[in-house]
Amino acid sequence: MTISLSELLILGQGSDLASERGVSCTGDLPPASDPHLVERAIAARAALGSRALILGHHYQRDEVIQFADITGDSFKLAQSAAAQSDAEFIFFCGVHFMAESADILTSSKQRVILPDLAAGCSMADMATANQVNQCWKDLERIGVASRTVPVTYMNSSAAIKSFTGEHGGTICTSSNAQKSLEWAFAKAEKVLFLPDQHLGRNTAVLSLGLSVDDCVLWNPWKPMGGLTEDQIKKAKMILWRGHCSVHGRFTRETVNEVRARIPGVNIIVHPECQHEVVLAADVVGSTEKIIQTVTSSPAGTKWAIGTELNLVSRLAQNNPDKEVVFLDKTVCYCSTMNRIDLPHLVWAMESIVAGHIVNEIKVDERVGKYSKLALEQMLAL
Repeated sequence: MTISLSELLILGQGSDLASERGVSCTGDLPPASDPHLVERAIAARAALGSRALILGHHYQRDEVIQFADITGDSFKLAQSAAAQSDAEFIFFCGVHFMAESADILTSSKQRVILPDLAAGCSMADMATANQVNQCWKDLERIGVASRTVPVTYMNSSAAIKSFTGEHGGTICTSSNAQKSLEWAFAKAEKVLFLPDQHLGRNTAVLSLGLSVDDCVLWNPWKPMGGLTEDQIKKAKMILWRGHCSVHGRFTRETVNEVRARIPGVNIIVHPECQHEVVLAADVVGSTEKIIQTVTSSPAGTKWAIGTELNLVSRLAQNNPDKEVVFLDKTVCYCSTMNRIDLPHLVWAMESIVAGHIVNEIKVDERVGKYSKLALEQMLAL
């Protein structure tokens, strides 16, 4: 498994220069071995009362999820952040780009707190503002930008969301990617899909009826994305060369292996998985769809799930009448999601109780303006 630079930094002693976020955690964290940690969390949460809202992404640890007021995927949590106008402090137990979106969608009187600023997303870091702006310049130069709409996955930095809003595009999640692409193709001939190639390809081919040949892959590390002008002009989907380090690890071989090991198993995977994996699966869907499908399935059914391990483990615990396993035999958590643990949440809450604002996520005003246009377009779909 690839380890990013931000994961190797000692907390509070460095910054990730390859990323568009900072890495910082001032103050002393309570040790994970503190026997009173849960009691401290309960006390801090009670002291904050209605002033605070804790949002927890499905991929978070159980020790954090137990304190979440609302749990969900990135789409549900974006909606929740926009709807919670009374909470003074929003503790976002997820990753950096999610907290940015919450700051963009909430009022100036509200403060978004990310318990650990090193909780990022390797996929989001695969598309920088400079790279995307250069891509758009190339599309303008060959005369196709005016016929192209950017659609950006939620798993992206505020800077990329701002680019999308400024150029008339929309944000999407795995829950509404089909609607987003249908909206985009009603406006233009082409879509520039950022930054996850797999979600873009799978949605275009399986949901919109396009072919794999209608898609080209833009490599930001090569001139003109490594493509010819003719390839770009013929393409309907220009896919950014990005991927999820967790979902990208599942292969056709892992699907074949689990089918051989567990007769009668149903394979359900997230659309961030590789196209060959999605084609080999029985069901494909967003995090929320995976939860709903497994939960509502008959007793005795067998499921192998291709998504983050924290969620799979929780589904197994909550569905004891079914056999629920991880699609890959190798244990693989989302390492950056897992940076937010109970010590970080306790530290963040206790700091706010004491009157010290820590790890506040603030998006630049101009970036926030255009990002909000794209996010509001998503919420309007």
